[in-house]
Amino acid sequence: MTFKRMLQAVETHSGIPMRVITGGVPHIPGHSVYEQMKWLEAHDDGLRKLMLREPRGYPALCCNLVVPAKHPDAAAGYIIMEQVEYPLMSGGNTIAVATALLETGMIAMQEPVTEFQLEAPAGLIGIRAQCERGKVTQVTFRNVPAFAVHLERTIDVPHLGKVTVDVAWGGMFYVIADVRQFPHLRLVPEQGHEIARISALILKAAQDQLPVSHPDYPGYGITIAQLSGPTDNPAADWKNAVTMASGEIDFERPETWTGALDRCPCGTGTCAKMATLHAKGQLALDQDFRHEGVLGIVYTGRLLETTAIGTHPAVVPTISGRAWISGFSSHVLDPEDPFPEGFRIGDIWA
Repeated sequence: MTFKRMLQAVETHSGIPMRVITGGVPHIPGHSVYEQMKWLEAHDDGLRKLMLREPRGYPALCCNLVVPAKHPDAAAGYIIMEQVEYPLMSGGNTIAVATALLETGMIAMQEPVTEFQLEAPAGLIGIRAQCERGKVTQVTFRNVPAFAVHLERTIDVPHLGKVTVDVAWGGMFYVIADVRQFPHLRLVPEQGHEIARISALILKAAQDQLPVSHPDYPGYGITIAQLSGPTDNPAADWKNAVTMASGEIDFERPETWTGALDRCPCGTGTCAKMATLHAKGQLALDQDFRHEGVLGIVYTGRLLETTAIGTHPAVVPTISGRAWISGFSSHVLDPEDPFPEGFRIGDIWA
């Protein structure tokens, strides 16, 4: 049989499932991974939908496409794909891609430490992987600069009232709210539905009321909401729950007040949080910031130096965490399949 598509992937997770496509995609035009991402979005967005929607995916799944690097200093490139967007950068996905490349031998592993650079759509990402007996035990990556855009802003959120938020860039624009504004809510898996409901409403209100812009990437707005608060975990300093949208949010349609919780501590979200803490004078350079996700997994962040992005004071962060390979897969598209871009049904999709 001749299939319309046949794709090979490494299945990984860092809490959240992150698929790494390693074969089956032909040449993608572009002089940088950013240009390749924009070409894919414009000309072959069906690939993202095919791999992330049912029957091959579900709302919390992320996906990465490994491509040859365009930058001469990078060992490989990767395009990040999520349910409603192509992020310029993702921390958990970066850790997953680095782990998959090393543990499958696509990049030669050197023990006890392997160092290389990956080219994300946002630019070069420095990787330092601790390796032992053929396994990657920790990945530390140097991210693009992070910066705060709005601090302690009060927005009117329909169905919730007034909510105080921060907005920051950590590779994506995040709206961040302290969970203690909602006394009934705890950042635990059992309250995932309510976390997603509240986060979706805050996200939509922030998109409507708080303008943002990145001088290097025009057109990118706030796309993710983060609830954060204290933790009782002695191995962490703070806790968060990031909700990724799985569709358009409409204040008049309660069935859209949802999303998928990031099952990992969220690398770019941690960078955004650290940027707001630094801007408030609450996090110094060269200080570990241990950020816990809803499953109890912890990423460790650190701010290395200050810089500037346009007129925004910014910081250069690193994130350390781990991912695990959970399987190897081949995905095919039958030429007679009536759903060549997958499908969504409203019981679990927005």
